Amino acid sequence: MAVSCQSLPGGRRKTLMFASLTLLFSWSCPALGKKKLYIGALFPMSGGWPGGQACLPSAQMALDLVNKRTDILPEYELELIHYDSMCDPGEATKLLYDLLYTEPIKIVLMPGCSSVSTLVAEAARMWNLIVLSYGSSSPALSNRQRFPTFFRTHPSATLHNPTRVQLFQKWKWTKIATIQQTTEVFTSTLDDLEARTKEAGIEISVRQSFLTDPAPAVKNLKRQDARIIVGLFYETEARKVFCEVYKEKLYGKKYVWFLIGWYADNWFKIKDPSINCTVEQMTEAVEGHVTTEIVMLNPETVRGASNLTSQEFLNQLMSKLGGKNPEETGGFQEAPLAYDAVWALALALNKTVGPLKAKGRRLEDFNYNNQDITAEIYRALNTSSFEGVSGHVVFDAQGSRMAWTLIEQLQGGSYKKIGYFDSTKGNLSWYGNDRWIGPDPPADQTVVIEEFRFLSQKLFVSVSVFAGLGILLGIVCLTFNIYNSNVRYIQNSQPYLNNMTAVGCMMALAAVFPLGLDGHHVHRKQFPVVCQFRLWLLGLGFSLAYGSMFTKIWWVHTVFTKKDDKKEKRKHLEPWKLYATVGVLLVIDVLSLMIWQIVDPLHITVEGREAPKGDLDVLIQPLLEHCSSDKMNTWLGVVYGYKGLLLLLGIFLAYETKSISTEKINDHRAVGMAIYNVSVLCMITAPVTMILSSQQDASFAFASLAIVFSVYITLVVLSVTVPVLTYCVPVSTSSIQMRRLITRGEWQSDTQETVKTQGSSTNNNDEEKSRQLERENKELQKIIQEVQDQLCYTVGIGSVMVYSRVRISYVIQ
Repeated sequence: MAVSCQSLPGGRRKTLMFASLTLLFSWSCPALGKKKLYIGALFPMSGGWPGGQACLPSAQMALDLVNKRTDILPEYELELIHYDSMCDPGEATKLLYDLLYTEPIKIVLMPGCSSVSTLVAEAARMWNLIVLSYGSSSPALSNRQRFPTFFRTHPSATLHNPTRVQLFQKWKWTKIATIQQTTEVFTSTLDDLEARTKEAGIEISVRQSFLTDPAPAVKNLKRQDARIIVGLFYETEARKVFCEVYKEKLYGKKYVWFLIGWYADNWFKIKDPSINCTVEQMTEAVEGHVTTEIVMLNPETVRGASNLTSQEFLNQLMSKLGGKNPEETGGFQEAPLAYDAVWALALALNKTVGPLKAKGRRLEDFNYNNQDITAEIYRALNTSSFEGVSGHVVFDAQGSRMAWTLIEQLQGGSYKKIGYFDSTKGNLSWYGNDRWIGPDPPADQTVVIEEFRFLSQKLFVSVSVFAGLGILLGIVCLTFNIYNSNVRYIQNSQPYLNNMTAVGCMMALAAVFPLGLDGHHVHRKQFPVVCQFRLWLLGLGFSLAYGSMFTKIWWVHTVFTKKDDKKEKRKHLEPWKLYATVGVLLVIDVLSLMIWQIVDPLHITVEGREAPKGDLDVLIQPLLEHCSSDKMNTWLGVVYGYKGLLLLLGIFLAYETKSISTEKINDHRAVGMAIYNVSVLCMITAPVTMILSSQQDASFAFASLAIVFSVYITLVVLSVTVPVLTYCVPVSTSSIQMRRLITRGEWQSDTQETVKTQGSSTNNNDEEKSRQLERENKELQKIIQEVQDQLCYTVGIGSVMVYSRVRISYVIQ
């Protein structure tokens, strides 16, 4: 007798014969006597993402296979109760109410898109329900505090980030940039990326975002030298971004863009009225970019838990869809995820049967107040691990699917696979050897090579030669003053002050040598010593050289500009007061330098000058070594202020005493000339050297030559044109000077001059004085003519003419 399973009686008491028939045919009808477990599902058949069009048939395929298996839930049958959510949270709220408050009890909920899953997962914990999604990618769902019972076979959008970090490390990039559209999914993804890169020691140096217009963000990327750029935006915004990328020339072999891989393959060729770039321009701008895409279909031929390969699954799905075009069927790509979601649930429920039986519980005992059964299902899902048609199925601590990521690169206008990343194992797999356009991936930033800039050695040697000659000149002048210290003319010029001037000039010239020393000559550890030498030599040299000249002018002005009733005091000029004045100036400098060195010592600082911008991957960053201190500007302000006042006061005193004639300090006019020159050079040099501090050659040349010129002028004006003119000019001039010296008696000692004056004073009369003056005037006129003929042999035109005029006026008086 042929009896179908559908014709078997049920629900009433049967006769023994019918009971026997029931037992007989239960062997041929496996579903007979199975207890049903109900799954409440929301499949979006329409709306923003109609993923249910392919995902629902796929889930039903999985249910059919599960229910036929005798090794999975042999005592139970899974049944799907589903509604169309239209991917709308409002509609899903109503449907969720129907699922929860309409019999039968559902043991698990299966929502689809992210917005619906967020609503369902947040409410499900109130009914102790496990939620298993097949189409939600929002990173916000990876929050165990907010969604404690949520799982998903669709990987989170943040799953791209481990792949990106692995690629950054593979290609040795430590500095990246990001640009994102300001939506929740991309903001969450970027926050996760930032956390992962920080943990991997990779810096996100530039982070830009935009709402509708990406132009300012792209310009900022260009301005901040972004090279490796992660772009997070939808397809329509991607076209806007790369139109701006083309305009800013932010593409080419030295740039790498990372995009999401679920755009259409020809997304950059689609005509878009919102951009003003041609297809050719867009194609040029996007060339070489890298995409990461979640693998939703196992690329390997592996038979998993369902005993189907991925290709066999696709063939059965196409048959169930009735020949529909996959590209026009919503959710076709996600269909393997829905298929594996049902298998994950079935395997997890099967795993709970034993533990529940040990506790005296059964799956059919589940109700919305029972937490024990929910906890067992949660533990079973949390430890899921099996091969599905979408790949290896395993969940992380947040309930998100761990999956493979496909890595592709746009090469020659088409996408080419360059590798896979298995997030479950953390392994990168590559296709062949041609993994990159060109020989190597580009650098993640402009490589800046630090290069120390040293002083030109030719310039240093040249200036050093002049400084050395100046020191020799100072020694000659110092020796001459000491050797002729008994000569009256030398004595009247205050030779000790002249000696101080010569010593100060030599110290200032000696400072030129450490001024030109840098890392080319000395080690950085010895550089602070060189800095101190510069400071002390210049400071003390200025105090001695300028201080002695300033003292002469000061005392000439003090003594010889008094009123007539104090004329007698003009004749007495005590030398110790002059030396004391120089000593005071010197002590002030010594104390200030000591305080500076103790409180804020000089040390080496390295100045990095801005490297030029250009289309080069390697730029030279010039570095300069400087002597500096923590409060350098404060100390320089104090020193420059004090020295500047002395210079201004010296100029004023020189101007005030220009018409004074005295034998007590007979070279004060020459001192005034020297003060003018030194003051002008110092006042020009100080600010200019500060401006040129970043240009080592110009700064050294300006400062050192100013020192050399001021010292040469001082030595020539004070030591050559006045007391040693006799030895510095040719013989013809020397004969004239000898006649002048004999006439004036200037080479006699003080004792001889006194005796001669006392012996001849009784014989002089007015008439003889008159005749003597006439002879002297005629002689002086001849001297002037001869001196003018010998100007080329003297040190300088200006100094000789000034000297001649001074002597003429003195003789005439």
